[in-house]
Amino acid sequence: MVTERIFGNLPSGEESHIYHIENAAGAYIEVSQYGAILVNVCVPDKDGRLTDVVLGYDDLESYFVNGCFFGACIGRSGNRIADSRFMLDGTEIKLTPNEGKNNLHSGPDGFEKKLWNASAVEGQNAVTFSRISPDGENGYPGEFEVSVTYELTEENAVRIVYSGVSDKTTVANMTNHSYFNLNGEGSGTAMDQYLTIHAQEYTPVREDSIPLGENASVEGTPMDFRTAKQIGRDIGADFEQLKFTGGFDHNYVTDGYNKASIREIASAWSEKSGIQMDVLTDCPCVQFYAANFVEDEHGKNGHVYNKREAFCLETQVEPNAVNVENFHSPVLEAGEKYYSETVYRFSVRK
Repeated sequence: MVTERIFGNLPSGEESHIYHIENAAGAYIEVSQYGAILVNVCVPDKDGRLTDVVLGYDDLESYFVNGCFFGACIGRSGNRIADSRFMLDGTEIKLTPNEGKNNLHSGPDGFEKKLWNASAVEGQNAVTFSRISPDGENGYPGEFEVSVTYELTEENAVRIVYSGVSDKTTVANMTNHSYFNLNGEGSGTAMDQYLTIHAQEYTPVREDSIPLGENASVEGTPMDFRTAKQIGRDIGADFEQLKFTGGFDHNYVTDGYNKASIREIASAWSEKSGIQMDVLTDCPCVQFYAANFVEDEHGKNGHVYNKREAFCLETQVEPNAVNVENFHSPVLEAGEKYYSETVYRFSVRK
């Protein structure tokens, strides 16, 4: 069932709606027309209580700032691009820096700051958000006709499908920046929750979080999540990579990548709530971020969020991949169809 209501007004006076997508069991998600932002994900815990497992805000105005990118639809390109520039077909493309000299999540005015068109999908428990990103938006070439569809299945899976086409060769590496706490938003630390990432390798970074240009084995390091462990167990380890980023904030190159197929790449579980979340995607990589830089954020229900009270699993290609030949390419050729799918599947494990 899909319903909508007014979420607020933009400074321009335009009205923005929020879409409530509920399944037969009563679980629901809510997505904002402004930014195509995932605002709420309410799923049952082991006692059957509906629990909102994502951080966010109660009001539209807070999303105008949203410095942490809570729930954001990131586009055209997630993560960092070194020096805010890259070469494409022999031409240097310059982006707007917004993290030192680097470009983070496409710049200061990305897809999460745009009002999208929205329409319920006939015959599905889903809403499609669409817009045309003009040629040169944030520096990216090509008019990019893009859509993102959010679906809630009867099995409590949140399915996010990105698609688009550009009239010029461009970069497309879209993701969702939801912050998860499986005990519920505002419940305190998420460091006692268990995480598995199906990845033999991760991507080491410089002090400014730009990759060194090669991947490294997780074997024998605190970066190893091949078997489930509590997120906080090794986060304070005496390990240079963790010191650079203030805790986990790294790309993992996940197992079994095949461009045409979706597979499970990570799984998280809370012993307290019993809620399990499996992450499935057709992307080659995932950014695991332990909310190291969230500080005094006034969120939903009067809660104040601080660092390490959630975690992100952002599906993607490697950061700065457009500048590194041996990384997976985010280049989208003119006229080629962009398609990417990620599923956050919720269940209860007692």
